[in-house]
Amino acid sequence: MAGVRLESRERAVGFTFQVLGELKVFGGQGTVPVTAGRQQVILAALLLESGRLQNRDHLIRLLWAEDPPETARTQVQICVSRMRKTLAAAGVEATIETRPPGYVLQIDDAALDLNVFRRTVGEAAALGGEGRTAEAAALLRVAVGLWCGPCLNGIPSDELARIAEHIDEERLAATESFIELELALGRHHQLTAEIARLVGENPLRERFRGQLMLALYRSGRQAEALESFRQGRTLLMDELGLQPGEDLRRLEQAVLTEDPSLRLVPTAGTHLRGTEPMPDASATDPGPDAATDEDVRTPARAAVPRQLPVDTADFVGHQQLVAEVEGVLTDTSRVRAPGIVVVTGRSGIGKSTFAARVAHRLAESHFPDGQLYCQLRGGRADPVDPREILGRFLRALGLPGPAIPDSLEERGEIYRSMLAARRILVVLDDAVGEEQIFPLLPGGHSCGVLVTTRARLTALPGAHRVTLDILDEQGSLELIGNVVGADRVGGEPEAARALAAAVGGLPLALRIIAARLAARPHWPLASMVQRLADERRRLDELTHGEMTVRASLALTYDGLAERDRTLLRLLSLTKGSTFPSWIGGALLDVPDAYPYPSDLMESLVDVQMLDVAGVDATGELRYGFHDIIRLFARDRLAVESDETERRAATRRVGGAWLALVGEAQRRVLGTRYIDGPAVRWNPPADHVGTVLGRPLEWLDTELENLSLTVESLAQGGEDGYAWELAVNLAPFYEARGYLDHWARTHRKALTAVRRSGNQLGQAALLASLGSLHLNRRNLPEARRSLTTAVGLFEELGHTKGLGLCRRDLGLLERLAGHDTAAMDLFERAERDFGDDDPWARASVLVQRAVILLRRGDVSRVEAELDEALEIWRDLGYLGGQARVLQRAGQMHLYRGQPADARKALVEGLSMVRDDGDVIGEGYILHDLGRVHVRLGELTEAASYFARSLSVREDILDQAGAASVRVDLADLSLLGDDTAKAGGLLTDALEVFGRLGMAEEEGRAAGLLARMTADGAAEGR
Repeated sequence: MAGVRLESRERAVGFTFQVLGELKVFGGQGTVPVTAGRQQVILAALLLESGRLQNRDHLIRLLWAEDPPETARTQVQICVSRMRKTLAAAGVEATIETRPPGYVLQIDDAALDLNVFRRTVGEAAALGGEGRTAEAAALLRVAVGLWCGPCLNGIPSDELARIAEHIDEERLAATESFIELELALGRHHQLTAEIARLVGENPLRERFRGQLMLALYRSGRQAEALESFRQGRTLLMDELGLQPGEDLRRLEQAVLTEDPSLRLVPTAGTHLRGTEPMPDASATDPGPDAATDEDVRTPARAAVPRQLPVDTADFVGHQQLVAEVEGVLTDTSRVRAPGIVVVTGRSGIGKSTFAARVAHRLAESHFPDGQLYCQLRGGRADPVDPREILGRFLRALGLPGPAIPDSLEERGEIYRSMLAARRILVVLDDAVGEEQIFPLLPGGHSCGVLVTTRARLTALPGAHRVTLDILDEQGSLELIGNVVGADRVGGEPEAARALAAAVGGLPLALRIIAARLAARPHWPLASMVQRLADERRRLDELTHGEMTVRASLALTYDGLAERDRTLLRLLSLTKGSTFPSWIGGALLDVPDAYPYPSDLMESLVDVQMLDVAGVDATGELRYGFHDIIRLFARDRLAVESDETERRAATRRVGGAWLALVGEAQRRVLGTRYIDGPAVRWNPPADHVGTVLGRPLEWLDTELENLSLTVESLAQGGEDGYAWELAVNLAPFYEARGYLDHWARTHRKALTAVRRSGNQLGQAALLASLGSLHLNRRNLPEARRSLTTAVGLFEELGHTKGLGLCRRDLGLLERLAGHDTAAMDLFERAERDFGDDDPWARASVLVQRAVILLRRGDVSRVEAELDEALEIWRDLGYLGGQARVLQRAGQMHLYRGQPADARKALVEGLSMVRDDGDVIGEGYILHDLGRVHVRLGELTEAASYFARSLSVREDILDQAGAASVRVDLADLSLLGDDTAKAGGLLTDALEVFGRLGMAEEEGRAAGLLARMTADGAAEGR
């Protein structure tokens, strides 16, 4: 529509950061790439709170919710560090300050499109308040035009997505205000098509629909205005079971009667909130068919059943849900069907208590004709037959026993007839499914139905569903305090919080421990914390009188199919906080039983014994246990599953992880490490292809599960699976900088293989630990591990293992400055690998090229690097190609060709960043700093050194950081900053000496001696 249509823009001029749509950053050369995933989430969070401190723990929660990895703080630091580099490289005027306990993003207010939007809306409001309607409308048109899609569209964070939804509401509110102003200006003809489009996009938003009705009416299209109302009413009834709001109903009445108040009346001022004036419909005649209180009043002779169970005096939490349920059950706009609410939740969550509280609150005020209640025993093997329930209800309603018919159908007919004109609340507690509930539903709209169930009931027409979740810490403490006394909770606040955490906020468990403490006032709360600390006894402690968590969960468990009971038990073998969907197939040994692996899990989700934890970065559904249910499943595992079943399931899961890690290795490295005899279990091929489409992201996602699985296999006597999984994870631990995981898994697995006498496992683990020590530049430990591994591999005649050890021993000798010994070891390693392992041969070629470069044999260096690059290109190994380019950069620098060196290093930097190789990034940034020193570009050199230092400190690479400090010291000396240089060199020498890095120590010591001598000479 001319002059009025609200168009989204490609990009408004004048701002740098876009959140009104997909997250984007604009630099001088166009869009600045922001790596998808964690960097996007952190940048978005900082932008939404620009100028204000963002706590690092809050950022961790945004990224991993309540399940952060051990390396969460380090990963956040790395993301922030990379973001700083990205923004600086693009010339973006923004500063991310480290300010304990987090970060602050400092930007100009006008650099963020959201700030511009809000400022413009505020200015429009001020103009509207002054009666400057046309100017206000023009500003709102500009404000709404800033949007190019939903706020933070596609952001991979549930919490940020929720925040973005609230910001999207601001857009809709501004649009409504704009239309209101345009209507006040008499532009209803031009507006009609645009409002119709908005109604189509937001069909349940009544203000848009009211504005459309008004525009149509003022355009002489009364019938279409009324049709729009009818469409909206039908949609609301179908979607929500609700009638339109009072304002929309009044407007419909005004359109019907052609109320004069709907005519356009010019005003001195038009405000941005509120609706067009509506006629007073309060005195409207309801008509002859309108129901009155008298119509639904109970006959005097009818029985009034009062069957509700006792209300719980210590009910806490869920106040918002109580109000929501009460609103549905007391909605007077229903004209056809009863209000039905289904309350779902796991065993022990408090569904029955919740239903009793709601029912008692509404009993006298809204359902004075009675309350029917039945416990349906949905969690047991013998749920109550609806025919039997109807018999009970009919007797309670006053029908004599002999008059009650035998058939379900006839009982249902009489039941519905007796309830038709009465206001009765029917509470159906612990339903098993829809087929049990359908016969018990009243037919008229005057009644209400409240159902509790463990199952996900989705086939009840018009039902409103709410799900009870665990209590938060405050609710848990309140419940405990209500039972034991607030003074005891206040006297031991830490113990009270520990109790709440020990049972994960499960209301039944909280009531039990509170009841036990109340019965023993001499017990300190801390004594119960100690009792619950032992997971093996926790379920035994959660018993008091007839209340027992184990019995509550057993009701649901006993009602499961045999396969689902077995799966629940075996899932307790998992150690991670969440697990992928395919793991169910491995535990049950059914790789191809279902087209979708998640199908195995859904039966347990349906009865709330398993939670859907979300979707990970690879698109894989993830599941998890509540802690108490996990303990229950372990309890059942110990009783019902024998050692043979448990060990077979454990081996299948270990074999499945091995198969997936092996495939990830093939996709990323183009090779495998050292394999043993552990049997692989292959998840469905199509599924593997999907989850491993991005293998490094998959490994990041499964880091916790993979590491915990190694430890569990080692502790459970499956040392053959433990060592294989550990050593095959080592290349990924190295590439991602997960050195602590590398060390921990290998120590656990090494203990296991030594205990069992597994010689191949010991050799492989010691060889891998040698690589770890080399990464940490702990040369003495590396030598011990590798030398021992060589002896074991020689006894086994394992040539590949020997080659890997000799290659790493060659690297050790090179780092120690023993080039001749290193070259001998590299040549022996090459012979060990032969032609069967081109990947390993390429790694030797690169190491050998370093020594050849030091010797000045540039032609051989180039030949070695060319051959290695060709091998790794053929294998598709990006990390190896980047490693070759780094060495090529060093070769060009040696030749006096800094421009060529920079070109090779920049290409390599792009590769390591694409590959997520933070260690490689640290190395290449360091070399780029050296290139810029050679070019005489000292400011750029300092920047690259600083960025390399930041990366290496983030991943705790002490040796690498010390090496960078030496170059920074050299650079400081060029600027005559001897104090700074001295400090840097002293720090570096301490690290080199501790790690036994003779060559680096010699260079740093020489630089310090030169600086000292120069200072002494100047003093003379």
